[in-house]
Amino acid sequence: MSALKAALQAFNTERKFSRKGPLCVALVVTQHAKARGLPLDPDTLLTDGGGQVLGLGRAAVQAVLGRHGITRVLAAEGGRTSRGSIGNMREYVAFLNNLATAGPVDLDAVEAFWIERVHEFFAAKPFKIRLDASRSLRTLVRDVIAQAEERQRNTPGMQYAGAVIQHLVGAKLDCALGAGQFKHNSFSTSDAQTGRNGDFFIGDVAIHVTTAPSEAVIARCRENIDNGHKPIIVTTTRGVLVAEGLAENAGLGERIDVFEVEQFVALNLYELGKFAAEGRRVAVAEVVNRYNEIVEEVETDPSLKIEIRT
Repeated sequence: MSALKAALQAFNTERKFSRKGPLCVALVVTQHAKARGLPLDPDTLLTDGGGQVLGLGRAAVQAVLGRHGITRVLAAEGGRTSRGSIGNMREYVAFLNNLATAGPVDLDAVEAFWIERVHEFFAAKPFKIRLDASRSLRTLVRDVIAQAEERQRNTPGMQYAGAVIQHLVGAKLDCALGAGQFKHNSFSTSDAQTGRNGDFFIGDVAIHVTTAPSEAVIARCRENIDNGHKPIIVTTTRGVLVAEGLAENAGLGERIDVFEVEQFVALNLYELGKFAAEGRRVAVAEVVNRYNEIVEEVETDPSLKIEIRT
């Protein structure tokens, strides 16, 4: 292994740059280094307002990937809206500048290193469900959420659990009602910013899916009620008490239905499976298949998918 690759691997391990946001930063800043030479001044790699990394965005990232034959989208916003991008840029610039103090840096090799990490990102392993007739359906759902929370703890800044429960709820609704009844959105798409009534809107019901109920969610529920709609909050076991407390404080305790996600999904699996053993197995497979289709359609991170193990 070359000294350069060893240094890059050490930096990547320490700074956890294998997530899509930091990868976008690394790819774009490497292009700045190629164009301007090293050392770089990190203060000149900010937009005029100082709020974003200069040039960071989907088009710039995909242009680099395209030169390496990669057509899949790494990040819908190209890392532009990722939290921590400016800090990541400064850390990466400091790393490159330090390399340059020892002599010329092969920036083509640096770019190739990050392209390898992009390939690894797209090949990341999915979450897993183990089908076991002796286990409850709530346990199956709980296991997937626990895997997402564990991955989230190991990759600060990422919200895997929120994405998993949103798309599990979406998949369950599609299987119950038939696909095409409503639109699915990526987890990072805010319903408030896009003017949507909730994560899902069916009939006169607005469904809000969240791992962390907040006053903002209750405010969205109040808007739903004011507009003549029925709000539902689907959240984790811990989130139920929080949501109910916030709703009570807002005087909406009797106007908002709050459901725990494990029950919300598991009960429907029993119904879809017609309360029969083989039916439950088929229902789980159908919901997981639909979940994976949704992830493929609206997310850029394939590791959000679920694999069934028998």
